[in-house]
Amino acid sequence: MYDEEFMQREELLQPAPEKVPVPVPAVSAGEDAVRPLSRADRRVRAAFFLLCCFLLGAAGAGIAWQLGPGDTAAGQTAAITQPILHGTASGAVSSDAAVYAAAVNSVVSINTINTASRAGVNIFGQPVQSASSGSGFILNSDGYILTNYHVVQDASAVEVTTYSGEVLQARVVGGDADYDIAVLKVDASGLQSAALGDSDTLNVGDRVLAIGNPLGELTFSMSGGMVSSVNRAINVSGTPFHMIQTDTSINPGNSGGPLLNTAGEVVGIVSAKYSSSNGKAVEGIGFAIPINDVRAIVQDIIDNGYVTNKAYLGVTAGTVNAQMAQQGGLAQGVYLYAVDPGGAAAAAGLQVGDVITRIDGTEIRTMTDLSAAKKSYTAGDTARFTVVRGGQSLPITVTWGAEPDPAASASQNAQGQAPGGYGPYGGLFGLTPYYGG
Repeated sequence: MYDEEFMQREELLQPAPEKVPVPVPAVSAGEDAVRPLSRADRRVRAAFFLLCCFLLGAAGAGIAWQLGPGDTAAGQTAAITQPILHGTASGAVSSDAAVYAAAVNSVVSINTINTASRAGVNIFGQPVQSASSGSGFILNSDGYILTNYHVVQDASAVEVTTYSGEVLQARVVGGDADYDIAVLKVDASGLQSAALGDSDTLNVGDRVLAIGNPLGELTFSMSGGMVSSVNRAINVSGTPFHMIQTDTSINPGNSGGPLLNTAGEVVGIVSAKYSSSNGKAVEGIGFAIPINDVRAIVQDIIDNGYVTNKAYLGVTAGTVNAQMAQQGGLAQGVYLYAVDPGGAAAAAGLQVGDVITRIDGTEIRTMTDLSAAKKSYTAGDTARFTVVRGGQSLPITVTWGAEPDPAASASQNAQGQAPGGYGPYGGLFGLTPYYGG
């Protein structure tokens, strides 16, 4: 069993770069040490000095371009910056203690008050509020913070606490449940941002560290371990993920925090752990979202409030279960209960009652398969769907649409204009369809 209560996050902070003095060669005693320089000698030495300055300046500029903050285009909303790393130009840090010292000021603890949709109501029908906690890390000095979507989902109030003890109220800029990430914004400046690393360079056996808020009260704790797998496919409540697996100690409250490499760079977002499997206790199996998988998504959320190029189909669908297959004579796959008239599925010719069995070379047997396949595409991509309609297998080319703004969708839902509906098998089998997007 996968226990969502054990999803966690951790953060990394980066220090200011050390200044490395340029060594000055010693002058040896002897005749050359006291001999006055001729005019020719002075010219030669001046030319050599200017050449050295030029070369050192060019090299320094190259390092700053590779490791320093990225350029921000005019009008762009707060690009994610990457400060120069502590230590050498390669980013190497000498010890776990040095990583902690460099990163802890970029980590925050997060406390939320959840709305009734999660907490429920009491016997009088009144909303009951509950509190939860998690972790996060600072993306830039102006107060953008990254955490897990499940940490702030349904939150009516979000509060973050920095390592210095400052308590700040935060608003949720946006998030994405499929990648379990959310961006927060606090009104602050001069914050220390974390340095983002390259998760594609991780290997099994590499040492990694996590900083976070385990149990909601052991704030700014660090744990360490190794990378157990670099591309582990797991399923969290029907949502597929490809994760970094680690034996680093992860507990409730760590969700959303950074997973760091030994250079103090964020390579993952701590998200989940197994607490039991088939009724047996599990230890040392935790997961983090690779930072490379969400870089562009995070920037999109900062700029637009949601993921603008996320592939969207525009259907209400559900897995064909054994009962449906037997009584309705349906193929194994994903059944379309409704098709949004203005969506990508309708434009391609998909119809209510179709069963999706394959997308390009991927077999589709469940909604989880469909969700996983959808992550491989962005809006505007085309895919060859195989559907079964009336017992016949049909190939249909679909151009994925763009997922609409969640704020606009929520407004439509409140006005009773939500897309989709239940097809003929919804009532027959008592199945609640899942809106798959």
